Amino acid sequence: MSIWARIAGWAALIFGLLYFFVPLGGLFEFSMKARRGVYSFDAYASVFSDPQFQQTFGYSVIMALVTIVIGILIVVPTAYWVRLKMPWARPYVEFLTLMPLVIPAIVIVFGYIRLYNTSSWLPLTGSVMGTNVLLAFGYTILALPYMYRAVDTGLRTVDVATLTEAAQSLGAGWATILGRVILPNVIPAVLSGAFLTFAIVIGEFTLAALLDRPAFGPYLQRVGANKAYEPFALSVIAFGITWGCLALIQLVSRFSKSAPRKA
Repeated sequence: MSIWARIAGWAALIFGLLYFFVPLGGLFEFSMKARRGVYSFDAYASVFSDPQFQQTFGYSVIMALVTIVIGILIVVPTAYWVRLKMPWARPYVEFLTLMPLVIPAIVIVFGYIRLYNTSSWLPLTGSVMGTNVLLAFGYTILALPYMYRAVDTGLRTVDVATLTEAAQSLGAGWATILGRVILPNVIPAVLSGAFLTFAIVIGEFTLAALLDRPAFGPYLQRVGANKAYEPFALSVIAFGITWGCLALIQLVSRFSKSAPRKA
């Protein structure tokens, strides 16, 4: 590689970093100006002491965990079965998992409201539990492209057919094969999809707002409409959560590469 190519590469990298970090630095700097004349963490203290922040963030964390569990229960068996028994269906499954990237969330939530309102045959929106169930499945749909691709990539690195035949020769059933043979071998991929799902759920606004649930996304919007410095502090916190999830993905990927393969 020539010296000019290296200079151009470094210049592009520095420009990209500045383009990303300079606005974020301004965001953080403004969030520190809640106290006149000095920098302080007053905006962050106000956010963390707000009971609505604690309630909405806790609710979104619980919903994220529920969404991750539902996603794992749906995606891991599906991706495993497609790879083992139905390789011809893989393009169709991939197409279906990409649909949430094309269909807006507002279309999904209006479909839910139309199908499951209080006058329908299954009035899920008429109760808190039913609405929470709808929201969890809506989150699962939004996270489906990321969870499926993460798990499918993990399955590509595993000899699924050999592991299945070996487990069956020892008398294992399908549930045992999935839970004790396949899943442990794709844990890094599952965790990568789980962290992405967590980041998506924490910041999602449309589904939670239109289903009238006390989630973190609508709380961000309400604070942004009524306060000056707290919205910027919340934005920094949201960035931190997203970066934390990305860092955990990198950490899991690094450990999975350095760890010895199971026989």
